[in-house]
Amino acid sequence: MRSLLNITDLSLEELEGLLSTAQDIIANPAKYATACHGKKLATLFFEPSTRTRLSFEAAMLELGGSVLGFSEASSSSAAKGESVADTTRVVGCYADIIAMRHPKEGAPLVAARKAGVPVINAGDGGHNHPTQTLADLLTIRRKKGHFENLTVGLCGDLKFGRTVHSLVGAMARYAGVKFVFISPEELKIPRYIITDELEPRGIPYKEVTDMEEVMGELDILYMTRVQGERFFNEADYIRLRDTYILTPEKLSAAKEDLIVMHPLPRVNEISVAVDDDPRACYFDQVLNGKYMRMALILMLLEVTV
Repeated sequence: MRSLLNITDLSLEELEGLLSTAQDIIANPAKYATACHGKKLATLFFEPSTRTRLSFEAAMLELGGSVLGFSEASSSSAAKGESVADTTRVVGCYADIIAMRHPKEGAPLVAARKAGVPVINAGDGGHNHPTQTLADLLTIRRKKGHFENLTVGLCGDLKFGRTVHSLVGAMARYAGVKFVFISPEELKIPRYIITDELEPRGIPYKEVTDMEEVMGELDILYMTRVQGERFFNEADYIRLRDTYILTPEKLSAAKEDLIVMHPLPRVNEISVAVDDDPRACYFDQVLNGKYMRMALILMLLEVTV
């Protein structure tokens, strides 16, 4: 039995296998319609979510399985003081696999040690969000056809952005990838990601504060929301939240085959006027997330089709 806590838990071969399965699901949905008949997924969301929770539920239902769980901590025994370890050990008695989101970094690791069933990290604080990265990778594969030799710009809240941290960990394993980190000084990419993921592999990167300065270099622009829930000081959040706003005018300097991505929810950082640009791929990511979560559930439950 294995869980998925970090995108680097998966080898490159396993990533390729998941991408292939997801693409087969897209091409042959009926083939998978009863693959998880009799299996139950528990969604334990101690933190608000729309896309991630619903896509996990849709994924399991489209595989012929069923779903139980809760969508906020206040509706679980956590409100009574029950520990993560106890909650997941109990839920592991009822479900075959657990998808868990929690505001505290490392909580899914505790869950995986106690649950007795596979646990999928659906986001832990500002740490990791591996299944969003799976959605991102399928989007890049379908739009670009490859991962090698791409210049990836990541813009906004790079300090607390768990989707950014996971995507860097995944893309850093492909040859010829370059990173451009675009953020205010206060929200720079954590130093450990530079020292652990990039410098040991000699991967080129640069840090800038001006999005327009680097727009023409990018093959991928990954926009992120400045996350008010991660700030201790509301004044700092208000000061930084609208630092970067992507508009059609700013995109005029970009490559014709740029892809614009965003893990959502969007607030102000991408103008709605960008939505009609063929380079906008953030709603594609939403759908691709369902397919990749279907593939992951099959893998962790060791279901063959």
